[in-house]
Amino acid sequence: MFSFLHSKKQSMLGLDISSSSVKLLELSSHNGHLKVESYGIAPLPPQAIAERKIQQPEQVGIAIKKLVELAQPSTRHTVSAVSGASVVTRKIQMPAHLTSDELELQIMVEADQFIPFSLNEVAIDFEILGPVEERPDKNHVLLVACRRETVEDLQEALHFGGLIPKAVDIESYAIERVVSSIDPQGAKAIKPQKGVTDRKPLIAVVDIGTTMTNLSILHQGEIIYSRDQLFGGKQLTEEIMRHYKMSYGEAILAKKKGGLPEDYNKKLLQPFQQASLQQITRSLQLFYSSSAYNNVDYLLLTGGSSATRGLSSVVHHALGIPCSVANPFANTSINTKIDPEALNNDAPALLVAFGLAMRNLVDA
Repeated sequence: MFSFLHSKKQSMLGLDISSSSVKLLELSSHNGHLKVESYGIAPLPPQAIAERKIQQPEQVGIAIKKLVELAQPSTRHTVSAVSGASVVTRKIQMPAHLTSDELELQIMVEADQFIPFSLNEVAIDFEILGPVEERPDKNHVLLVACRRETVEDLQEALHFGGLIPKAVDIESYAIERVVSSIDPQGAKAIKPQKGVTDRKPLIAVVDIGTTMTNLSILHQGEIIYSRDQLFGGKQLTEEIMRHYKMSYGEAILAKKKGGLPEDYNKKLLQPFQQASLQQITRSLQLFYSSSAYNNVDYLLLTGGSSATRGLSSVVHHALGIPCSVANPFANTSINTKIDPEALNNDAPALLVAFGLAMRNLVDA
């Protein structure tokens, strides 16, 4: 069995490996209060990650090692993640009287029914979720399986980077954890839209990364729908490079810091905002067409490109849905060695890393 779902510690690193960068965040917990101790973001070489899978563990490890040297975290214990696309999850019912060893053996028997490849090729874990309603002799059990090579490549990259893997999580669970932490009810001040009184609010989390945009729909704290689109902030970066004859690094910095010529807003920024809006609208329409829902109640923008100036306002006014850029650090304290302005600018990109780091600190 592999530890996907267990263990707690008072200080932990969350490591988020995306298609273009590595994000590292250290959280500590004291009397239930979270504090950001250190963090950093480092680029990855092209082709190190492809289709959400690590292709070059050593290159990823080198980037992690440089990031650790830069951030200087006080611990090397790390929670990292695999993407939901590489994981099989099932909620099954098992007899409540089974001992831990008996349950593990029975899980291995049951797993063969749900996993579409050989059990020798997968890492498996499970967690008891609680009793089945009206069936006290049964427990709901969450079964999680992932290809072993995916987990091993991730571990190899962490070892190259000098980190100690303590648990492997799933990206979607990290997102659920953070959205719930922003507000215990799910997200701050979210109420169902006018006329909707018979259900909990639906929260759409739109993660706009460098090359990929993901829509996740949360209901009662759980993701009920997820879809990727090939679209991201790299398009705006490349337009800045082409239009103003800049290098990739210069374009990234200019996009973050500002100071571009006066025609930037009209020629580049506004078209990118509209392209982002079209992607979000299309993703939502695909969700509506495949579900019983025809609206969401709140839209939360995350990812490095979600903080593009004016984007949340454009989305809000076009769709009529309350919208904001996620800030997982709103209720945390910050180590004095961290530049608070820099952390605030990077906050949307650190949402998954935050969720990974906090998973072992919940209720600590």
